[in-house]
Amino acid sequence: MTTKRDPGSTVFFRLTIDGESLGNFNGCEGLAAQVDIEQREEGGNNGYVWQLPSRVRHSNVRLTRPINKETAQVMAWISSVATGIRRPTAQIEALRADGSLVARWGLLDVVPVSWTGPTLDPSSPAVATEVLEIAHHGFTG
Repeated sequence: MTTKRDPGSTVFFRLTIDGESLGNFNGCEGLAAQVDIEQREEGGNNGYVWQLPSRVRHSNVRLTRPINKETAQVMAWISSVATGIRRPTAQIEALRADGSLVARWGLLDVVPVSWTGPTLDPSSPAVATEVLEIAHHGFTG
Protein backbone atom coordinates (compact mmCIF):
# COMPACT_ATOMS: atom_id res chain seq x y z
CA MET A 1 0.00 0.00 0.00
CA THR A 2 1.37 3.45 -0.92
CA THR A 3 1.49 6.26 1.58
CA LYS A 4 -0.08 9.54 0.47
CA ARG A 5 1.91 12.64 1.36
CA ASP A 6 0.25 15.88 2.20
CA PRO A 7 1.96 18.31 -0.21
CA GLY A 8 1.28 21.47 1.74
CA SER A 9 1.64 20.79 5.44
CA THR A 10 4.74 21.75 7.40
CA VAL A 11 6.65 23.14 4.44
CA PHE A 12 9.88 25.10 4.82
CA PHE A 13 12.02 26.76 2.17
CA ARG A 14 15.75 26.37 1.47
CA LEU A 15 17.54 29.24 -0.31
CA THR A 16 20.77 28.67 -2.20
CA ILE A 17 22.71 31.29 -4.16
CA ASP A 18 24.95 29.78 -6.85
CA GLY A 19 24.95 26.51 -4.90
CA GLU A 20 25.83 28.08 -1.52
CA SER A 21 23.12 27.60 1.09
CA LEU A 22 21.80 30.63 2.96
CA GLY A 23 19.70 28.35 5.14
CA ASN A 24 16.10 27.41 5.67
CA PHE A 25 13.20 29.83 5.91
CA ASN A 26 9.71 29.16 7.22
CA GLY A 27 7.95 31.74 5.03
CA CYS A 28 8.18 32.62 1.35
CA GLU A 29 6.01 35.05 -0.59
CA GLY A 30 6.19 36.83 -3.91
CA LEU A 31 6.90 33.95 -6.30
CA ALA A 32 4.87 35.54 -9.07
CA ALA A 33 5.00 36.75 -12.65
CA GLN A 34 2.68 39.07 -14.54
CA VAL A 35 2.47 39.50 -18.29
CA ASP A 36 1.68 43.05 -19.43
CA ILE A 37 -0.90 43.11 -22.22
CA GLU A 38 -1.26 45.79 -24.86
CA GLN A 39 -4.64 46.15 -26.51
CA ARG A 40 -4.77 47.01 -30.21
CA GLU A 41 -7.96 47.84 -32.02
CA GLU A 42 -8.05 46.77 -35.65
CA GLY A 43 -9.65 49.21 -38.07
CA GLY A 44 -12.89 47.90 -39.54
CA ASN A 45 -13.17 45.07 -36.99
CA ASN A 46 -15.35 46.54 -34.25
CA GLY A 47 -16.07 43.23 -32.55
CA TYR A 48 -12.51 42.30 -31.67
CA VAL A 49 -9.55 43.80 -29.79
CA TRP A 50 -6.10 42.20 -30.11
CA GLN A 51 -4.51 41.25 -26.76
CA LEU A 52 -0.72 41.33 -27.28
CA PRO A 53 1.78 40.31 -24.59
CA SER A 54 4.51 42.92 -24.19
CA ARG A 55 6.70 42.21 -21.14
CA VAL A 56 6.88 39.93 -18.13
CA ARG A 57 7.26 41.46 -14.67
CA HIS A 58 8.49 39.49 -11.64
CA SER A 59 7.72 40.54 -8.10
CA ASN A 60 10.31 40.56 -5.36
CA VAL A 61 10.51 37.46 -3.19
CA ARG A 62 10.37 37.81 0.60
CA LEU A 63 11.72 35.04 2.83
CA THR A 64 11.16 35.04 6.60
CA ARG A 65 12.57 32.99 9.46
CA PRO A 66 13.60 33.19 13.09
CA ILE A 67 17.10 34.61 13.57
CA ASN A 68 19.74 31.86 13.72
CA LYS A 69 23.42 31.27 12.97
CA GLU A 70 22.74 31.30 9.19
CA THR A 71 21.87 34.99 9.44
CA ALA A 72 25.61 35.70 9.15
CA GLN A 73 25.63 34.14 5.66
CA VAL A 74 22.79 36.42 4.57
CA MET A 75 24.65 39.44 5.95
CA ALA A 76 27.82 38.42 4.09
CA TRP A 77 25.87 38.15 0.82
CA ILE A 78 24.28 41.57 1.30
CA SER A 79 27.65 43.11 2.23
CA SER A 80 29.21 41.71 -0.95
CA VAL A 81 27.02 44.07 -3.00
CA ALA A 82 29.18 46.99 -1.79
CA THR A 83 32.18 45.56 -3.67
CA GLY A 84 30.33 45.21 -6.96
CA ILE A 85 27.03 43.82 -8.10
CA ARG A 86 27.13 40.23 -9.24
CA ARG A 87 23.81 38.71 -10.24
CA PRO A 88 23.93 35.00 -9.37
CA THR A 89 21.27 32.35 -9.83
CA ALA A 90 19.20 31.28 -6.83
CA GLN A 91 17.21 28.18 -5.99
CA ILE A 92 14.27 28.12 -3.63
CA GLU A 93 13.17 24.63 -2.63
CA ALA A 94 9.95 23.89 -0.78
CA LEU A 95 10.62 20.92 1.50
CA ARG A 96 8.46 18.80 3.77
CA ALA A 97 9.36 18.25 7.42
CA ASP A 98 11.16 15.01 6.45
CA GLY A 99 13.33 16.92 3.92
CA SER A 100 11.64 15.58 0.79
CA LEU A 101 11.16 18.00 -2.09
CA VAL A 102 7.71 19.48 -2.81
CA ALA A 103 8.70 22.05 -5.47
CA ARG A 104 11.70 24.02 -6.73
CA TRP A 105 12.05 27.44 -8.33
CA GLY A 106 15.17 28.77 -10.02
CA LEU A 107 15.58 32.55 -10.08
CA LEU A 108 17.78 34.35 -12.60
CA ASP A 109 20.01 37.33 -11.80
CA VAL A 110 19.14 37.73 -8.13
CA VAL A 111 20.17 40.71 -6.06
CA PRO A 112 19.34 41.48 -2.43
CA VAL A 113 16.88 44.33 -2.04
CA SER A 114 16.52 44.53 1.73
CA TRP A 115 17.08 42.74 4.99
CA THR A 116 15.06 43.49 8.10
CA GLY A 117 16.16 42.22 11.46
CA PRO A 118 14.15 41.68 14.61
CA THR A 119 12.56 44.33 16.74
CA LEU A 120 14.11 43.77 20.13
CA ASP A 121 11.55 45.04 22.61
CA PRO A 122 11.51 43.49 26.08
CA SER A 123 7.93 44.68 26.70
CA SER A 124 6.57 42.49 23.86
CA PRO A 125 8.22 39.09 23.84
CA ALA A 126 8.09 37.43 20.44
CA VAL A 127 10.29 35.28 18.25
CA ALA A 128 13.15 37.35 16.80
CA THR A 129 12.67 37.11 13.04
CA GLU A 130 14.43 38.35 9.94
CA VAL A 131 13.07 39.12 6.48
CA LEU A 132 15.18 38.90 3.33
CA GLU A 133 13.83 40.45 0.13
CA ILE A 134 15.40 39.63 -3.22
CA ALA A 135 14.74 40.82 -6.77
CA HIS A 136 15.21 38.66 -9.86
CA HIS A 137 14.84 38.74 -13.64
CA GLY A 138 12.81 35.59 -14.15
CA PHE A 139 12.56 31.89 -13.53
CA THR A 140 14.86 29.19 -14.87
CA GLY A 141 13.51 26.10 -16.57
